[in-house]
Amino acid sequence: MLSKHDSIQRDQLEMITLDQLVPPNHLVRKMEAAIDFTFIYDLVKDMYSEVGRPSIDPVILVKLTFIQYTFGIRSMRKTIEEVETNMAYRWFLGYGFHDKAPHFSTFRKNYERRFKDTDLFEQIFYGILMTAADSKLISAEHIFVDSTHVKASANKRKFEKKIVRKETRAYQGRLQDEINQDRENHGKKPFPPDKFVKEETKGIKESTTDSESGYYVKDERTKQFAYSFHAAADLNGFVLGTIVTPGNTHDSHILEPLVEQVIEKVVKPEAVAADAAYKTPAITNYLFNKKIIPALPYTRPRTIVTFALRASYKRTQQQIKRAIASTNRPNTSVQYAHLYHSVQKAKFIKKW
Repeated sequence: MLSKHDSIQRDQLEMITLDQLVPPNHLVRKMEAAIDFTFIYDLVKDMYSEVGRPSIDPVILVKLTFIQYTFGIRSMRKTIEEVETNMAYRWFLGYGFHDKAPHFSTFRKNYERRFKDTDLFEQIFYGILMTAADSKLISAEHIFVDSTHVKASANKRKFEKKIVRKETRAYQGRLQDEINQDRENHGKKPFPPDKFVKEETKGIKESTTDSESGYYVKDERTKQFAYSFHAAADLNGFVLGTIVTPGNTHDSHILEPLVEQVIEKVVKPEAVAADAAYKTPAITNYLFNKKIIPALPYTRPRTIVTFALRASYKRTQQQIKRAIASTNRPNTSVQYAHLYHSVQKAKFIKKW
């Protein structure tokens, strides 16, 4: 039966508290119950003057960023707009019905004047992480390392081409020491330090909008300026360490400093799990020296034979394309090309 709600009660006057409007299972209630934000006052007290006008509560500034990133709000301007109307957000901030939310530029000004070039947010991150550790929620014996790309707010067509120096790998110094040690063991003189000094350069695309991002190419359709977010997490999904780099930084270059960060800030893990991008001799050697078990997937042996076979296969692919283009019987040409490649592969393996 069709019914109509005739009585409009928008102007109804009712006695109600803000707490009654927030559902019992809302995420802001869980965050408020799990985290004691009062430790932030000790972290920022030296950043504020003892005289002058009262400032906005620093805990509110930090909670605003929690709201923004937890609920996926894209900007601080939009976050403040949501706080104006969302009762759950106001409850989380400790605001009443009529308290005025700060201007959206307030956080940026405080960041520029007080928080920039400090490790405040890193201290807050590990402060909350230690709260979880005290509650026995973290299982850091086994950690999982991976990265994801985050698109930068930069037009991929606005860039400048530059020649820059290649960065030295993290294991470069250890490799040089091992080479000299091996030479000494065989009665040879070690190489002088300048023997290893070799300036190498590479060409890059630098965004004119965001110079700190990196040009990332995944395939022909995915080309963009981006950042790489590298993270180490435990078995329960708690993030134990993070490093942000330009999007064109290879994953394997960051594993060592990321594991060192976890060891310094949290605890030394018993094993590290990662995907095939991290399976390099330098990484496995580093983990074994740290007495950490590397859990890495199987990959094909990277020997001169496999590299030569790959090159042979590419040459055969080109022959297939030429055969198809020059005949009216493509199926026969393809079969012949595959047979040719099989014979060449057998000869090559027999040779080695």
